[in-house]
Amino acid sequence: MALSGEVGELTEIFQWLTPEQSATVGEDAQARAHVEEEVADVFIYLLRLAEVLDIDLAEVVSKKVELNDKKYPEEESRGKATKHTQLGR
Repeated sequence: MALSGEVGELTEIFQWLTPEQSATVGEDAQARAHVEEEVADVFIYLLRLAEVLDIDLAEVVSKKVELNDKKYPEEESRGKATKHTQLGR
């Protein structure tokens, strides 16, 4: 599937970088242009997949955000990398 290939190309840019290095990739014009190109490729294929499957992206994203808000209440999860099943509820 072309989408996964493009995600792989985007991932390759950051694969061996530290989080700090990743955060500064956009400061180099050539590196930023490369990232922008790969992000655009991913987005194009994702839009096409949604179109083929008749998925309303705005609707499903809204639903997912609502679900995540319930699974990860801000007061319990902010600043934590904890799975929702391990939050203190």
